[in-house]
Amino acid sequence: MFTGLVEGQGIVRAATTAADQMRLEIEIPATMLADGAGRLGESVAINGCCLTVIGIDRGTWSFQAGAETLAKTTLDDLKNGSLVNLERALPANGRFGGHIVQGHVDGVATVSSIDRHGDWTDMTFALPRDLTDQIVPKGSIAVDGVSLTVVDVDHGSFSVALIPHTLQETNLGRRAVGDRVNIETDILGKYVARYLKATRPDK
Repeated sequence: MFTGLVEGQGIVRAATTAADQMRLEIEIPATMLADGAGRLGESVAINGCCLTVIGIDRGTWSFQAGAETLAKTTLDDLKNGSLVNLERALPANGRFGGHIVQGHVDGVATVSSIDRHGDWTDMTFALPRDLTDQIVPKGSIAVDGVSLTVVDVDHGSFSVALIPHTLQETNLGRRAVGDRVNIETDILGKYVARYLKATRPDK
């Protein structure tokens, strides 16, 4: 499990795709290496997508993504030099800060507008209707692995307000209109929606 509190931004040093699979090599920021972190088999959220560490070469960690992951996320957009948000899985004795994030991306949204107000930025995203049905105003959502509060939601779009810290410490500060991002809706909302669909199929 993750919390959506990004630990740092990594730099993609290699993104190789072959036979519907991708191998990623990511340079990990020093702040995440200071405590000797990093071991084979560890789970790391990369732009909100949970992947497993399969190789470690000093400050560079390697990951693999299969066809299903590439089809449901933006990982296939990554190239050498891309900045990605990173978060290691929450330890059992860790402090819970954001919201419950599984690292299981529900779908992809597109940045439709960016409105800057001094140091703050309002950002709106377009996404499929079935995903907006799982989003509520003032609820939680993970955008590229960043835990955010929804400002407003409409049929096919939602908006968030990004504080200066988020803009500086995550790759959302570098997003432009037309960019694609990974979306994970609130797990609690998904369970409620699933229950209602099962118990009230006519609604």
